[in-house]
Amino acid sequence: MRAPVDIQLIGREIAIRWDDGAESFHNHEELRAASPSASNQGERDILGNRYGGDGAKSFPGVTVTGWERVGNYALRFDFSDGHRTGLYAFDYLRRLGGLG
Repeated sequence: MRAPVDIQLIGREIAIRWDDGAESFHNHEELRAASPSASNQGERDILGNRYGGDGAKSFPGVTVTGWERVGNYALRFDFSDGHRTGLYAFDYLRRLGGLG
């Protein structure tokens, strides 16, 4: 699993430099919309029924106000709308940034 070695706030984007030298750039509003949290994506029970996740899919004006590393596998972002429960696994962030 690739890990970030540098994370910076640049304008309206989060720039991540990865340990393989690749870089990804994430717009704040798109990052918020892609939150993998249960409040954003919903949860599925054992039968596949989805619960929750009915929140807004567009977050105009929302910005990233901070972040922290979670273990050796994810980042948690703080957003200006108060959202902070999504754990963005490194592999998920790389896919969001077009790095496959």
